[in-house]
Parts: sequence; C-alpha cells; structure tokens
Amino acid sequence: MAFNPQSTLVATGSMDATAKLWDVETGEEVATLTGHTGEVLFLCFNTVGNQLVTGSFDHTVTIWDVASRRRVHTLIGHTGEISNVQFNWDCSLIVSASIDKTCKIWEAVSGKCVATLVGHKEEVLDVCFDLRGQLIASASADGTVRVFSATTHQCLATLEGHDGEISKICFSPQGNRILTASSDKTARLWDAQTGVCQQILEGHTDEIFSCVFNYEGDTIITGIHIHTRT
Repeated sequence: MAFNPQSTLVATGSMDATAKLWDVETGEEVATLTGHTGEVLFLCFNTVGNQLVTGSFDHTVTIWDVASRRRVHTLIGHTGEISNVQFNWDCSLIVSASIDKTCKIWEAVSGKCVATLVGHKEEVLDVCFDLRGQLIASASADGTVRVFSATTHQCLATLEGHDGEISKICFSPQGNRILTASSDKTARLWDAQTGVCQQILEGHTDEIFSCVFNYEGDTIITGIHIHTRT
C-alpha cells in the first residue's frame, strides 16, 4: 500500500491483479484500477501525488493518472516479475526492479526505457533512488548491492559482505548511507560513495525482510519474518 503525499488517498495492490484507491477519511473506495494480468504487489505515488505507478507479476509496470483514474503508460521490457517500482524526487524518472536480474529506468512522461541496469547474478529484490534522484541502489538475491548513477547509468560501487539474499534497501535521508536487510539475519550500514560497510546490526534470530530510516536519519527500524510451528 502507499499513501498519496498530497491528498487523503491511499492505494492498495492485490493478488487479484487490481489496484484500488481509497479515501482514508471516509474509508470509501474511490476507484479500481484494472489492466494487469498478474498480482499487483508493488506501487508508489510520485511526490506531487498526481501519478501512481504499479508493478506486477505479469512483468509490466503501469503509470496511472490519479485524477482521471486512467492508465497513462504500460512499461514493457522486463522478462520477469516486478519486485519493486519507485519514482525519483522530481517525478521525471521511474526505476523498476525484476527477478530477471535487471533494473530499468523509465521516463515518466513518455514511458520510454532509457537504461537497463545489469550486473547482478540473481534476482533483483529491491531498488530505490536517493532523495536527490542522483543515485540508484539495487539489492539482489546474490547477496550484493550495486549503486548506479541515475544520469550516466554506470555502476559506481558494489557492496559485498552479506551471506544471504538482500530483500530490502534504502538510502538515509542525507543520502550518504545505505541500509540493507538480509536473510543472513543482519542489517548493514554502508557508505553510499565508497561501498564500505560501516556497521553490522546484529541480534535478530530470523531473516530480516524490512528496514527503514526515520526522517532525521538517526534511527533505524528492522523487521523480521518469524516462522511459527504448530
């Protein structure tokens, strides 16, 4: 799910291949967005709140106009399920990650693919922009992170050290650090420019699937998957 930063709308994606818009003040459904043929599990509003992007297991990404509830573009090019999608800060670009081992950068206005980011040996499980929109970081099942320039599309650093797949990645608000969560039961802090691991966060007893900075960048929250037995 995703909150619209400029209104009372919230978007949800579902395994029924639809996304829905809801008004959080009334709880009423505003619209159902149809067109995907696979599960819609990843979505994001742009920062001005006028567009929504959805990623699906049908290998496609769709850009929607929030006001008209209409599809603007369908982004086709990946050969595997979409694992995450995100707008950059000025709403000009979209980055998508896929289990086809690549990320793609798309122009939000035209829907054109401007670059394919390669190098991972296994599925790409997460991707994100820094807040300035200058850097892109991708996390993979191969246990590495790759940091790319959003303008030149070159790989600037490879972050290695985890002993398992990396399922979540994010930049600090200041953009100088990268936080990763891994199935090796640790989270790690990295220098975004050099790729050097600055700190290993230990203590969890199971795979870490989620991590996030607070707005000030001085606190981290991590979440794990707990296996239960009956």
